[in-house]
Amino acid sequence: MKMKMTIIIKEVLKEKELNDFIRFPEGLYQDVPNFIPPIRSQEVKNFSPDFNPAYEYCDARLWLALRNKKVVGRIAGIINHRYNEGREQKYARFGWLDFVEDLEVLKKLMHKVEIWALENDADLIHGPIGFTSFDPSGILVEGFDEMPTTYAHYNYPYYASMLEACGYTKDVDWVEYNLTVPEQIPERILRGAQMVEQRYNLHAIPIKNRRQLLKRTGEAFKLINRAYTGLYGFTEISKNQAKQLINSNWFILKRAYIAMIADENDKLIGFGLGFPSLSTALKKINGSMSLRGFLTLFQVLKYHHTIDLLLIAVREDFQNKGVNAMIFNEIAKKIYQNGVLEIETTKELETNLKVNQLWSKLDARQHKRSRCYVKPLKQVRKSGMPNE
Repeated sequence: MKMKMTIIIKEVLKEKELNDFIRFPEGLYQDVPNFIPPIRSQEVKNFSPDFNPAYEYCDARLWLALRNKKVVGRIAGIINHRYNEGREQKYARFGWLDFVEDLEVLKKLMHKVEIWALENDADLIHGPIGFTSFDPSGILVEGFDEMPTTYAHYNYPYYASMLEACGYTKDVDWVEYNLTVPEQIPERILRGAQMVEQRYNLHAIPIKNRRQLLKRTGEAFKLINRAYTGLYGFTEISKNQAKQLINSNWFILKRAYIAMIADENDKLIGFGLGFPSLSTALKKINGSMSLRGFLTLFQVLKYHHTIDLLLIAVREDFQNKGVNAMIFNEIAKKIYQNGVLEIETTKELETNLKVNQLWSKLDARQHKRSRCYVKPLKQVRKSGMPNE
């Protein structure tokens, strides 16, 4: 009878271990067409307190699962103290979860992060979710044959059922839509944009160069913080995070699809942002940002047919007044100018009907769904494996 090798859970403490943590998915998904490796150098920075401002208010630990000295799984544990402020129950997060198709591997990974969460006085653990809303989140439960958006994470279909076997239940779902760009801007959007502009004395802010964009970024992040407060998993973006996000994405921002709407006092009340889809290019460069990789991304930024619509934010006193029509109209001008054929909406909470209904009168296909799971930590025993 063949003996099964013991699984060891090892904390990531050394550079080589971090490299193993980052590169494990590359081997796990090497034959999967829809897996997109993240840029390795960016992942290293993401787990460095010297580079990632989220460490100002987050504690994090990383672990590897090893069998016979071979990596068979990984997980991150995160306590976002800012997210927990003012909450009756304290949350821990798990993220960057990947594992071979073996329930024992997952049980040991989850038990490790659960015990760590208990030691940090957490009441609940949820995930996958990262430091912030800008990190990959959710377990893919629908759309395995679809290409992920630029910043999304792919996983095998067995992830969901195995997490549920570990005592996790659905907390929320995010859905994604694929929109076919019509031959011309729909008349209802044009009329709606004109009506809202005139009724509330609004105007679009021209963004033609770096100076004009940087002048408004502070306002844009303040608007996002105000508009997204209360959304699942969202944490206010700090000044340091805003600066880091701009600097790390400046190469893409120069080709971004940006709409900024201001009131009669030239104060920002609406903001929309989309990027050219980099999924195919990131697949080609396979995690390495070399000169060749840079040129590959540059070509996609210059010539592309799909964009990822990352976010839309409207100041609370202008919500439900049709400002979205002005945002879409401004973004659409560049869409038609560049010959874009498709739009990926990226993740939206399935309960956010106001956003979901925006696509109801367009040629839209809800094609992907991701799930965030939760587990009360009172279920976890401090000794032994759960669900043995």
